[in-house]
Amino acid sequence: QVQLVESGGGLVQPGGSLRLSCAASRSTVSIYRMDWYRQAPGKDREFVARVTSKYKITNYADSVKGRFTISRDNVKNMVYLQMDSLKPEDTAVYYCNVVILDNDYWGQGTQVTVSL
Repeated sequence: QVQLVESGGGLVQPGGSLRLSCAASRSTVSIYRMDWYRQAPGKDREFVARVTSKYKITNYADSVKGRFTISRDNVKNMVYLQMDSLKPEDTAVYYCNVVILDNDYWGQGTQVTVSL
């Protein structure tokens, strides 16, 4: 089992940046992939970004490629999402996600609002 706690959300103007953090309650070394998802009002939850454990391979949703950067620190048991050039359509609750032994774990989410 693992508990995930996201932080770093807030209100930012278009073109601005935010860095989200997700703290895991146990070692993340053996967790193959750590993901970020988001859910906008009235929409389904969608994949944003992924980073694997050993080789730090990343992949991104097309909508955020070139603007967002995912990273992880297996010493601190953290995963991060650096979000640059934010757009109003990035407004959503952002969730950290991991799968351990076929069980899905989610954090409580952190709100990101991009608006003037």
